[in-house]
Amino acid sequence: MIKNREISAVELLEAHLAQIDRYNSSVNAFVTLVPEQALVNAKAADAKTASGEPLGTLHGLPMAHKDTHRTKGIRTTFGSPLFVDNVPAADDLIIERLHGAGAISIGKTNTPEFAAGSHTFNRVFGATHNPYDLSRSAGGSSGGAAVGVALGMHPLADGSDMGGSLRNPASFCGVVGMRPSFGRVPNFPSSVPDERLSVPGPIARSVGDIALMLEAIAGVDARVDYSLALPKNYFVDVTAPSSKRLRIAWSPDLGGMFPVERDVLSALERCPVIFEELGWEVVEDLPDLSGADEVFRILRAHQFAEAFAQIVQDHPESVKEAIRWNVEVGLSLAPSQIENAKLEQRAISVRLHDFFSSVDLLGLTVSQVAPFPIDWEYPYVVDDQEMGDYLEWMASCYLISTTALPAIALPFGVTNDGLPVGLQLVGPPNGDRELLQASARIEAATMSHLTYAPLLDQMG
Repeated sequence: MIKNREISAVELLEAHLAQIDRYNSSVNAFVTLVPEQALVNAKAADAKTASGEPLGTLHGLPMAHKDTHRTKGIRTTFGSPLFVDNVPAADDLIIERLHGAGAISIGKTNTPEFAAGSHTFNRVFGATHNPYDLSRSAGGSSGGAAVGVALGMHPLADGSDMGGSLRNPASFCGVVGMRPSFGRVPNFPSSVPDERLSVPGPIARSVGDIALMLEAIAGVDARVDYSLALPKNYFVDVTAPSSKRLRIAWSPDLGGMFPVERDVLSALERCPVIFEELGWEVVEDLPDLSGADEVFRILRAHQFAEAFAQIVQDHPESVKEAIRWNVEVGLSLAPSQIENAKLEQRAISVRLHDFFSSVDLLGLTVSQVAPFPIDWEYPYVVDDQEMGDYLEWMASCYLISTTALPAIALPFGVTNDGLPVGLQLVGPPNGDRELLQASARIEAATMSHLTYAPLLDQMG
C-alpha cells in the first residue's frame, strides 16, 4: 500500500500510535516511545516514496524493538534498574538491518531483566499482561513484542531466543514467532565469546510477515564467523501454494521428555488430523536428544557468568535472584564441563542431521503450560510434577535450542479457558525456508492468523 501510495508512512505511523495509545496502558507492552523521531523518519520515507527511488523490503513500516537490543539514540534498559537511563551510541546489527530495509523505529518493548526467563516482568517497568486475559502472563522474554503485535500496535517486532524467548510469548499471545537457524540472523555485538545458544529473530501475525522480516535481517556478516549466507529474495515466496508431500514426526512431549498440561495437549489433538488433510505422512519417530538438558543448562550458566558476573559482583542487590543463581552456577563450572557441553552439543547436531534425513519436520508443543497467573514468577507445577527451578517448565523449547535448528511457533487453538496454545515445528539443518513453507500450509489450513485477541473486541 505504501509503494502504491494507497497510504503514507505518516498515516500508517499515526494509526499504530493510536493503537498504542488505546491499549498500552492495559498491557504494558511498550516501555519507551519515540513518536517525534518516528514522525520525522516517516516523513522522510514518504519523500523517498515520492522520489521514485528503490524502496527497502520494510519501507515505511513502524517497528518496535526488544529492550535488550541496543538502539542508537533510544533508551535501552535491558529491564534492569542499572541501565534505566542508558542510551546507546550505536545500533545492534539487527537494528541496523531493519533501518537499512526502511523500517521506522517507534520504541522499545518490555522484557524480563536481562531477558532471563519466559515471563516478562522487571523492577523498572513491571509486568506485561496477556491480551487474551489481563490476569495472565504474556510469556517472555520477548513478551512486550508479542503483545504489541497481537494488538496491532506494530506489524512486526524483533526479539531474541535462547531457551524459547521468541516461541514462548508467541504461543502465549496467539501470534507467530520464529527462532531461525543458528547463524541465519547474526548476533552482533555479543558480550559472550563463542555464544552458541541465543539468536535474534522475528515475531509477526503471519508466516508471510515472518518471511518478509527475515528477508531484511538474515544474511552473512563478516564480523560473525558462524553467520550464514543466503541468496537475495530467499524468503519472499514461501507462502506460495504447494502440494509437496511431507513426512512429519509428531510427539507433543518428545516421548515423555517433559510434562505437558492436559489442556495444552487437548488443544493440539487436531494436529495430526490437519497434517494428514494436507497430504502429509505422520510418523512416531523421535530424535535422540539425550544430554540436551545438561548441555543447555551448562552453556546457559557459562554464558550468564561471562556476561553478568561483574555486574553481579558490583551490584548484587540490583540484580534479580535468577540471574545471580545462573552466574553462581556458571562460575562453579570446571573448564572441562564447558568444553564437554560444547562437544555434546555438536554430537546432538550430528544426530539431528541424521534424524532429518528420513523426516521433513518435527512437531511438538511450544509451551508445556497455558499462560499462567501474572503474579507467579513461573509455573511451580506442571501436570502434577513439581518444577525444580524457573527453567524446567521451558524444556519443550530449550531442548530444541541446543540443536541449532530452525523452529517456529504457530497459533493452534485455545484451551477450555480460551487461552492460546501454540504448535512448534522444527525444520531440518539450515531449513528455514522449508520450515516457513510448511508453516504457511498449516496456517492456510487453520486460518490461525485471522484469530484476534479478545482485548481487541473488549476495548473496541
